[in-house]
Amino acid sequence: MPLTMSSVLIFSVFGLLAAAIVTALLYSMFDWLRPALKRLLGSGSTLSDRAGSLRRRWSRRQTDEEAGDDLDDSTAALISMLNTVSIVVDESDEVVRANPDAYALGVVSDDAIVNEYVLEQVRLVRVKGGRRQFDLTTDTPERFVSLPADAPESGGAYGNDRSDASASVQMVSRPNWLKVTVGRINGHFVVVLLDDVSESIRFAQLRDSFIVNVSEQLLAPTQDLERLADALERGDLDLEQIHAQARQVRLSSRHLSHMVSDLLLLIKAQEPVTPSESNRLDVKEQLDWVASTLADESSRFGTPIAVSCEEGLSVNGEREQIRAAVGKLVENAMTYSLRGSTVSVSAQRSKDGKEAVIRVIDRGEGIAKAEQPRVFERFYRGANQNERTAEGIGLGLAIVKHVALTHHGSATLWSAPKQGSTFTLTLPLAHRAAVD
Repeated sequence: MPLTMSSVLIFSVFGLLAAAIVTALLYSMFDWLRPALKRLLGSGSTLSDRAGSLRRRWSRRQTDEEAGDDLDDSTAALISMLNTVSIVVDESDEVVRANPDAYALGVVSDDAIVNEYVLEQVRLVRVKGGRRQFDLTTDTPERFVSLPADAPESGGAYGNDRSDASASVQMVSRPNWLKVTVGRINGHFVVVLLDDVSESIRFAQLRDSFIVNVSEQLLAPTQDLERLADALERGDLDLEQIHAQARQVRLSSRHLSHMVSDLLLLIKAQEPVTPSESNRLDVKEQLDWVASTLADESSRFGTPIAVSCEEGLSVNGEREQIRAAVGKLVENAMTYSLRGSTVSVSAQRSKDGKEAVIRVIDRGEGIAKAEQPRVFERFYRGANQNERTAEGIGLGLAIVKHVALTHHGSATLWSAPKQGSTFTLTLPLAHRAAVD
């Protein structure tokens, strides 16, 4: 029987309605599965565990939709527009939505909140309502802090043929300072908002360290000058004594100048570096510059510098900062090495071909395992000091650490007693395709 125009119209309308319903269902499923798939790809749990979790969540979602208690689209859209990191938790304490940064900040793992205090506040708000605000400090999980691709898994030699059971590889990371707000969306969902204020906290700490330490260091040259002025005024010193006190004034002033210079460099190393064609640096050129600059000091200490570098390595970064970081490592190696021993500086591609691995190896006494976790702290000085390190102020390795982090790289230490130390600065290789 031929179709009439009205029949065609009716069939078309039904077809459009069916297509719209199917599209809406698929979009809803995709919107719900998208965060789950992201967590699945980034999770360390087994596929069977994740599949079971997805099935349980799907079952609950169907139940919630029947009851009309699902997280509505407008609320979800509002949460996604916030500048803060957001986490949505259901009535069984399972994370149903989470910004990826929540994992890197150490608050969420898999489908759960791993910070006990945050979880406690979520449960309290769910029962009593209202809003909770508090400060929280977390550590970045190890899987988000990369060691060099060719770092040893445990102990053993690192960049050389030395090995020792007590040796270890220490890597650097920054704590996360967060302002947390917890509030109830409805009877089923609680939202956790994380405002990462780490950069402002770090700047404030660095500013305070600058003021306190400069103030303390100003006392030494001021007191030396005062003693010299008193002696000159009394006129009871011979020329040799005056010269001795003048040398002390110069030494104190040089120490102060060194500290101020390092602190200013440390402040500058807090600024993020954006890769571009204009800041591509040849690695070999930077290593050769450092070796040339420290040639006189190397001769005075009797510790020659041997540089080797794989051809064609380039990174994106601030020239002054990278030279300063490598220079600090080489200076440290020279001051802690025995006279006549060689300081080795090398650079090569990592095993995965994505990073430039710069190593500075000394043949000194090594660093005790108990001290190794603290060597990258500002103003920290270890117990194995000598006459060469008397003028040190404990900022060199802190500078290395911050230069590494600012350049999206890492700084690590391998050391063992009587076997020396290997400091490694790892930086992402520059890629023209990424910056053109």
